[in-house]
Amino acid sequence: MPTDPIYLDYNATTPTDPRVAAVMAPLLTGCFGNPSSPHAYGRRAREAVEKARSQVAALLGAEPGGIIFTSGGTEANNHAITGAVRLAGRATPHVVTTAVEHPAVLEVCRALAADGVRTTLVPVDGNGRVDPDDVARTLEDDTVLVSVMHANNEVGTLQPVAEIAAVARQRGILVHSDAAQSVGKIPVTLAGLGVDMISVAGHKLYAPKGVGVLCLRSDLRLPNLLHGASHEGGRRPGTENVLEIVGLGCACELAAADLVAEGERLRALRDELAAALVAANGDLRVNGHPIERLPNTLSISVPGRMAAEMLARVPELALSAGAACHGDGEVGSHVLAAMGIDARHAQGTLRISLGRMTTGDEIARAATALARALKT
Repeated sequence: MPTDPIYLDYNATTPTDPRVAAVMAPLLTGCFGNPSSPHAYGRRAREAVEKARSQVAALLGAEPGGIIFTSGGTEANNHAITGAVRLAGRATPHVVTTAVEHPAVLEVCRALAADGVRTTLVPVDGNGRVDPDDVARTLEDDTVLVSVMHANNEVGTLQPVAEIAAVARQRGILVHSDAAQSVGKIPVTLAGLGVDMISVAGHKLYAPKGVGVLCLRSDLRLPNLLHGASHEGGRRPGTENVLEIVGLGCACELAAADLVAEGERLRALRDELAAALVAANGDLRVNGHPIERLPNTLSISVPGRMAAEMLARVPELALSAGAACHGDGEVGSHVLAAMGIDARHAQGTLRISLGRMTTGDEIARAATALARALKT
């Protein structure tokens, strides 16, 4: 019986933590009521949702009333950006974001262009990091939103969101951060980032796919993205996905309990792997900021090699050449291009991302396999 490959693609999606699954399991047959129903079954479901709301709020340093459950990070980003534009009510609204954002931000901005919304993409340096002064120079009287991801999904670089937010909020401009990749890996709070809105994707922190959160400053009320009945305090219609919301709440509580220690463990394993690969191939380049980077993420480029060819040589490993959410027809990485990485390196880029289930033995085996692939 063949064994499963070593999983090193946690930035694409995390496995559902067994403890999360255990909390969710009883809801498949019990607690099936509609949270809006007034009877006992409905009240039980409502209590489960509200407990999860408090668990998510605790991780994000937010008020429970500022938590809106969504179908995932993409919906949360759409709601934040579109809502900010509509709330401002400007004739010629202007949005500022970065050249390395996830498509769930960039494509929203492109779609809004049809409604007259102008977008400025702020460049990044060779480490994939934005200069807050560059953001400040783009701000206009009609700027209604600054949206800057907290951590890049491909190279792991952390953005100086708090510095950027301070500049924007001095001008009365709303600030949003897509924190799908950072929540659950490093400390992320509304106050710590100084932002008005945070987007969260459940399947990036060991909850199931199909659930997420838009976390708002408690006094901020955005126009709805969807329209229907008055669920989620009238902010997001549709009967709540109780099963997965409960899973996300549990996942957030688990993350909060072990955030710092787990980050240190993953950083040590990642650095051990990086050192082994650099020793195996001296031409290898490590992408992303050397310090301000997610502890679990390692992006490497080997000049003159093709990522697909290298991946084919390590069937015992499950990793990727880039972001899993890009379509098969997409050529290259807009993130690496924005960082100024030449095509010779970009085409030979692998993204390795570790997680809660990664062991030291797996990293040792992965280092041996990858070192062999990089040499041949």
